[in-house]
Amino acid sequence: MIRIAVLASGSGTNLQAMLDAADDLLLSHGSVVLVVSDRSDAQALDRAKLKGIPAVALDKKQLKTARFETELLALLGTYRIDLVVLAGFLTILSGNVVRHYPERILNIHPSLIPSFCGKGYYGRRVHEAALERGVKLSGATVHIVSEEADAGPILAQRSLEVLDGDTPESLAKRILETIEWKLLPETVEHYCQLLEYGMDLNRALQAQRYPGRGIVCGLNEEGKSIVAYFITARSEHSKNRRLVADAGTVRTEAIDERLVKDPSLIIYRAMDTYKTKLVVSNGDQSDTILSSLAEGKGMAEALERRTYEPDAPNFTSRISGLVDFSDGGSYTLSILRRKKEACERALFPYPHPRRGEGHLIHTYEGDGNPLPPFAGDPRQVVLKGSGGEIANQIWKSLDESYRVVLCVRETDLSVGSFELFLINAESGR
Repeated sequence: MIRIAVLASGSGTNLQAMLDAADDLLLSHGSVVLVVSDRSDAQALDRAKLKGIPAVALDKKQLKTARFETELLALLGTYRIDLVVLAGFLTILSGNVVRHYPERILNIHPSLIPSFCGKGYYGRRVHEAALERGVKLSGATVHIVSEEADAGPILAQRSLEVLDGDTPESLAKRILETIEWKLLPETVEHYCQLLEYGMDLNRALQAQRYPGRGIVCGLNEEGKSIVAYFITARSEHSKNRRLVADAGTVRTEAIDERLVKDPSLIIYRAMDTYKTKLVVSNGDQSDTILSSLAEGKGMAEALERRTYEPDAPNFTSRISGLVDFSDGGSYTLSILRRKKEACERALFPYPHPRRGEGHLIHTYEGDGNPLPPFAGDPRQVVLKGSGGEIANQIWKSLDESYRVVLCVRETDLSVGSFELFLINAESGR
């Protein structure tokens, strides 16, 4: 389910249209979980409160732009927003906000863009300009927000005839009631479907013919912690391994000891626990993290002592995950990757995991020579099914010629019990 924040400045009738669509199951792939207004007296806030939705006023005049946007971004982060919908929101968001949510902010504009849009065109002014120009058709547009006002890609448009005798008020009313109230919920629903499609774990893996080593952390729909680790490999040396489990410890071992060249890069603890925390990694940095935890320190301090692998020319990234079973399965993913001949140490904390959702990170961004490192942040993915079902999904999604091993751990957070699902290419499950 895509988590939506609606930003509105006025009466909130477009917000109401989305809420009504949700009640009628016409908006079923997204849920409005936050409403924000730049005016404390906006009726949109009252509409949200009637539905039990958190409603926050950030008075733009009092806060000024910089503080307003800082507090807005903090709110969106707190509520783990996936999609922002501007529904009659009169504040133009700066490039800073747009860059935080690339292609994740939608706006509805009461004209057929590119006509009567951009800076200065809002509310009554749009319809006045349309009537002054003598257009025969007008309507509304839903588009993705870019750094330039009303210039982002168009997602949907709908038109109606301009009638003789129309006034700015009558034209605005007809566009609002006959177009906007239907077009916005429909487009948001479709966009939420597209976002969920892009978050499909199987498709994310299938899109990467050679992801290298990968980690998935999150919660399935039942609220159980899911941690997955997989290895895909090209060389005979890298393929010469399997996973073995001893209680809660999962490690790699060589299939044929005679083929081992550098055991430090292929033999390690892939998963292990310290008290209520689980460490998963693609190398012996798991030992470093576990030792740090035993010393009362954290993941970040541990990884300050480590860097990417020395396997030139690929300089394989080291990826790790730390899951806290005592904190609702919260998790942090990390990557140590080569960037401009230096080591970038990036940590990605997820303190409030959601059911049915996780994140995927892997070492390579596809095939190549040298292999390109994983770029950007971990990919948000949907986690559906039990640990065993997710293991089967991942294994089937990995390229058969490269896949080597897979382990999925499913932990029942309510009692602490867990199951391990191991698949080795040499022998199957």
